[in-house]
Amino acid sequence: MIAAEGLVKTFGGRTAVDNVTFRVGPGEVLGFLGPNGAGKTTTMRMLAGFVAPTAGRAEICGYSIDAQPVAAKQKLGYLPEGAPTYGEMTPRDFLRFIGEVRGLTAAEFRQRLGDVVERLQLEEVLDQPIETLSKGFRRRVGLAQAILHDPPVLILDEPTDGLDPNQKHEVRELIRTMAPGKVIVISTHILEEVDAVCTRAIIITNGRIVADEEPAALIRRSRYHNAVSLRLQHSADLAAVAHDLQNMDEVREVEVDNPEFTVTAFPKDNALIVSAIGALAAERRWPVEQLHLEAGRLDEVFRTITAATSANRTT
Repeated sequence: MIAAEGLVKTFGGRTAVDNVTFRVGPGEVLGFLGPNGAGKTTTMRMLAGFVAPTAGRAEICGYSIDAQPVAAKQKLGYLPEGAPTYGEMTPRDFLRFIGEVRGLTAAEFRQRLGDVVERLQLEEVLDQPIETLSKGFRRRVGLAQAILHDPPVLILDEPTDGLDPNQKHEVRELIRTMAPGKVIVISTHILEEVDAVCTRAIIITNGRIVADEEPAALIRRSRYHNAVSLRLQHSADLAAVAHDLQNMDEVREVEVDNPEFTVTAFPKDNALIVSAIGALAAERRWPVEQLHLEAGRLDEVFRTITAATSANRTT
């Protein structure tokens, strides 16, 4: 388990992290979200023992990161922001060095090296100086060192930063396959990543936790939850379609996007209105190209929560 209790970090007169408390258990993949400067990376660094808290405490598998740092870090794999490495080393040499630091025997290292090289597709660059690698490969080498000793806890700061879409998919699949036997915390600003791999999401802004829910619950907060969007042919009368939708008892409001030729109907009380709208569209013979039921939009929820919190702090 990861446990953070009342973590505070100040730099001069600025409070970067303000009384952050949460726990993460086995099998959970926690997405740690927030705008730039919200305190995500500072919190991760305190959990990893890289930065000492001004107040509060953190534990890894029951070991205090402050009082029992060696025992705690033996249970931990950490991918820091930027994935710093030794540029003059090759990935093979760097991972061998990490294996020695982690206390792996020669046989254990060979077995674990083969596993991480295969998982992260590093074979083609294994003997190439790290400083000559692309950002994506350097990121994968950084992730390889974090999982080399097969730790029960992983703290990953922007694990897919710099990867192309295919590589992002592969890393997300890796996280999903590892998740049942581990505790994983991912700091990210990529909201699709939360929906793709996380079982839980924490949003932090101005150093404070402002939401802690399953991604599906966050999405249900969206004003687009259960909304219905219709993309129409250019022959359609958008105003007439919007008027008919607005007159439906189950519809709260309607928005028209003229450039996209789209009309979106928002339900009252998150009601399911897709069948009724489909029936109305057929009855009125609207030239519908696409009718889409919205699950909700995480980016809109994120903006709403963080903007409201920032406004409250300002006032």
